[in-house]
Amino acid sequence: MNKYPNCAECALSNNERICMNPEGKAPSGCPTVRKRLVEESKKEYKKADVAKFAKIASIQEAECYVNRDKKPYIMHPVKPRIQEVCEFAKRMGYEKLGLIFCVGLRKEAEITSKILKAQGFKVVSVVCKAGRIPKEELGLKEEEKIFIGEFESACNPILQALIVNREGTDLNVVLGLCVGHDSLFFKYAKSPSTVLAVKDRVTGHNPLAAIYACETYYARVFREGF
Repeated sequence: MNKYPNCAECALSNNERICMNPEGKAPSGCPTVRKRLVEESKKEYKKADVAKFAKIASIQEAECYVNRDKKPYIMHPVKPRIQEVCEFAKRMGYEKLGLIFCVGLRKEAEITSKILKAQGFKVVSVVCKAGRIPKEELGLKEEEKIFIGEFESACNPILQALIVNREGTDLNVVLGLCVGHDSLFFKYAKSPSTVLAVKDRVTGHNPLAAIYACETYYARVFREGF
């Protein structure tokens, strides 16, 4: 059996897992029994800023469900992600939010900005094409562009990060950045960031659609190279 963590393919039910039950079982490679790393993580949670962040995140998680006092409890979620983001930010005492979005979701960004402002936040929004850097400056050949033969601005997640860093945002909300561009933003952003939605050009920004349909219409995902 593999000796490295493979939680995604753990065959145990939630009640049987040691990560969720003190009497549970630990398959080979289970990270819960890696005591040294577990203790190392606990030390991080003792830091004041991390402790507050983690506590508020867990409180927010629980309050997304109602009727928790009724037994036997059946999970009853009631809050969409945009509401969670706003409530979490308020609980943390945040005032200024960064809205980092793709130009392809500019309408969604406009609505999101209005919602955040309606909830009392200051919003610094930065589109992916800010800076107007030609893709050629990143080393792209003409045939590697989307619009061959035309000027095309490169996405600039590093500039997006530098701008919100300069503006001193408390929390950044990422909306629809491309794969890789989002990674660069997270790398360069100094403030904590959360994701409102990710880009999926085929499924209307619902990437789990391909996962849910992997045994039918999207069965090709299991073919190497698609």
